[in-house]
Amino acid sequence: MASKISDTWQVLPHGPLEQLAENLWRVEGSLKGMSLKRVMTVARLRDGALVIHSAIALAEQEQRKLEALGTPSVLLVPNRAHRLDAPAYKKRYPALRVLAPRGGRKGVEEVVPVDGTYEDFPGDDTVRLETLKGVGDEEGVMLVRSSDGTTVVLNDVVFNMDRKKDPLGWLFTTVLGSAPGPRVSRLSKLLFVKDRKALRAELERFAAIPDLVRLIVAHEKVASGGEAASALRRAATYL
Repeated sequence: MASKISDTWQVLPHGPLEQLAENLWRVEGSLKGMSLKRVMTVARLRDGALVIHSAIALAEQEQRKLEALGTPSVLLVPNRAHRLDAPAYKKRYPALRVLAPRGGRKGVEEVVPVDGTYEDFPGDDTVRLETLKGVGDEEGVMLVRSSDGTTVVLNDVVFNMDRKKDPLGWLFTTVLGSAPGPRVSRLSKLLFVKDRKALRAELERFAAIPDLVRLIVAHEKVASGGEAASALRRAATYL
């Protein structure tokens, strides 16, 4: 049974807060009733403010570690399917500014007030947002510059996981074509991809970033080093 969206701090099993760079962290968490894992990415701006992409409610000790990194200031809800813990984050951090892609704002606003779209994110020279072409403005990308290079953070546009064997996982990964990754899933193409050529060009553009060092997606694996560009190019072949 899926978790009900509410502002209650509901902690599901999750891994540790993993540091990827001096200003970048990642957590992999579970979903109730599914083998599919979800990912939260945290980036820190120059002023110490934290940008939280696709929030996951963490156990108290791990949440305190997150708070020790900086002030949670911006919450990015990348689409309506990734809004589960958004109301709880807003309740815990009332000053948190909630942003969503233009095309997905209405769905996110059903559960949490939205302060603006990705275009309203001020950013700095380390973290910036873009709305993706080819998806009806329903998803975007977070680009994080660290001392080791640039990280591309996507949501459901690209999946990177293995096939699952449980009934729901099998349906999602095999029937709906979400695995094995990296790939653009059959479900994504059905639900929100409007212009395959435009989205393919976006993925190829990210693959060509000179200092690209990693690709983070919502489900599940990180592609690092030379694998980041090849993962993006392989995903583009599904369009």
